Amino acid sequence: MADRFRITLAQLNPTVGDIAGNAALARDAWDRARDAGADLVAFPEMFITGYNAQDLVLKPAFHVAAIEAVRDLARACADGPAIAIGSPWVEGAALYNAYLICKGGEIAAIQCKHHLPNETVFDEKRIFASGPLGGPYAVGGLRIGSPICEDAWYEDVAETHAETGAEFLLVPNGSPYYRGKYDVRLTHMVSRVVETGLPLIYLNLTGGQDDQVFDGGSFGINPRGEIAFKLPVFAEQIAHVDLERGPEGWRIVPGEVVQEPDPWEQDYNAMVLGLRDYLAKTGFTKVLLGMSGGLDSALVATIAVDALGPENVRCVMLPSEYTSQGSLEDARACAERLGCRYDFVPITQARAAVTETLAPLFAATRPDLTEENIQSRLRGLLLMALSNKFGEMLLTTGNKSEIAVGYATIYGDMAGGYNPIKDLYKTRVFAQSRWRNAHHRPWMKGPEGEVIPPRIIDKPPSAELREDQKDSDSLPDYPELDAILDILVDQDGSIADCVAAGFDRAVAKKIEHLLYISEYKRFQSAPGVRLTKRAFWLDRRYPVVNRWRDPG
Repeated sequence: MADRFRITLAQLNPTVGDIAGNAALARDAWDRARDAGADLVAFPEMFITGYNAQDLVLKPAFHVAAIEAVRDLARACADGPAIAIGSPWVEGAALYNAYLICKGGEIAAIQCKHHLPNETVFDEKRIFASGPLGGPYAVGGLRIGSPICEDAWYEDVAETHAETGAEFLLVPNGSPYYRGKYDVRLTHMVSRVVETGLPLIYLNLTGGQDDQVFDGGSFGINPRGEIAFKLPVFAEQIAHVDLERGPEGWRIVPGEVVQEPDPWEQDYNAMVLGLRDYLAKTGFTKVLLGMSGGLDSALVATIAVDALGPENVRCVMLPSEYTSQGSLEDARACAERLGCRYDFVPITQARAAVTETLAPLFAATRPDLTEENIQSRLRGLLLMALSNKFGEMLLTTGNKSEIAVGYATIYGDMAGGYNPIKDLYKTRVFAQSRWRNAHHRPWMKGPEGEVIPPRIIDKPPSAELREDQKDSDSLPDYPELDAILDILVDQDGSIADCVAAGFDRAVAKKIEHLLYISEYKRFQSAPGVRLTKRAFWLDRRYPVVNRWRDPG
């Protein structure tokens, strides 16, 4: 039996539904593994279909095509490294989330996921059957156990593999990012290593899929909890990792341990990658957005430029009579600093035409929110016209604070196809903008330096839909608002929890009311990058019609 085993790890970015494209990625990685003398090339969870494919996997034509693609891959790669790849699998009437081991031209072994996640963005219990607790498979004389993603968060699957002869654990994952996720993963994986006494490799996807961003960061752990290697986050990489057998069994040969960036950099990288992949995987190459002179649109424009390059971003200022001279100057200054196209499209005449058209019906009424929303919806109309005419995806620019309490106009500034800052509270928008002004990384396609003029960051936020309007006219100041929302949304807390934290009960009740009555807006809103475990998309599913209010 050999005393050395080489595994090629494919930390790659598949596309949901692109079975042929994903198979081509796998074949390229296999070629590189063969050239490197690998014994096995390993891919993450559900790689052949892309992840998270949700109910698409239930479609018989789809999962049959995925399984056949793996069979074709096995036949084409019969002479060389074995392949371990995530795929659906069918036995009888049961559909499984499986890990297929291909060698000698065929699917030689099958591992089926046992623990099916059914929380946050996952709904696997309604899609897959739970697989049995099974034993390891053999490649090149090495017996390998592969708990699939969630299976490694519990002790029973890994222990079963160890008890039935596994000498090494390879854990394929489709694990999406949220702030602080690496520490959670590491804690679970160290526990499995300590319990089994076996080395473990955690292999994760990278890339964006709808709201989710898979952050890679694959790593290896030797017994006694020693980190053997770590791959970069938010980046594709094919890595060749060696294991050696010594007196105490198999161990991962130490390699480079890439340091984890701080949370600000990771959040920003997630927003850039999420937007870039959403566009690439839906067929768009260019974007546009309404550039108001405010901070939210400035940060979205910056993210877009870093994702796509300035030549692919159009900023459009759509002023009304309430737009300040400062906002006009700030919008242009930011667009110029970023180096992207800047268009000036006043809405005054269009607004006058709409007002005149509605005048007979509005004659007995006083101006109110209706007239303010007409401005926002006119902007949405014009931006969507530009989107249709030039094939540029419209980005929305509402932050999580505004989206939570409905401080956004449906069919107006909520119009668009994607929102990079949807899961970023306003207080974090301020801090994230300052971070970007002070930092630049090679994966950013935009310029270095203060791309967001400091005056935009420092001025009081305003929608500028009426004279002298400030966000604080309608809402608590953002530090207070965001702290209350963190309790009610992110912590799923109560009014009593808000009061215990020092907030006024009436203010907390008002925020809770706004949160619930805005559900219909969020239900119709564009997807956006998920940065936390309580993002407004799949993490938090509330009824649109809901009369319940916390009596606390």
